[in-house]
Amino acid sequence: VQLQASGGGLVQAGGSLNLSCVASRSVNSMTTMGWYRQAGGNRRELVAKISGNGVAEYRDPVKGRFTISRDKVERTVYLEMNNLKPEDTAVYYCNTNPPVPTYWGQGTQVTVSS
Repeated sequence: VQLQASGGGLVQAGGSLNLSCVASRSVNSMTTMGWYRQAGGNRRELVAKISGNGVAEYRDPVKGRFTISRDKVERTVYLEMNNLKPEDTAVYYCNTNPPVPTYWGQGTQVTVSS
């Protein structure tokens, strides 16, 4: 499975971006999917996840600003990001949760200017 993330870009603080992640083939529909991010030399961290039943969970810094959703038919996971802050700057990836090492794609760069 290849997971291709897209939709990143450069925005000013307070702006919005919508990320998409498309799987090259179907993943078990009950598999929890997640969005992760990695800033600079920091460790990659989970920012949001969504279960097969559609239950979403978020890391505290993004609660109320990010929304994760999924379309099983289209094999796509989305991340709507609002009120972006400079500290959200990172490369964003999607993967299962817990992640499968061979599923990591190239990610998409999100840069938030102050």
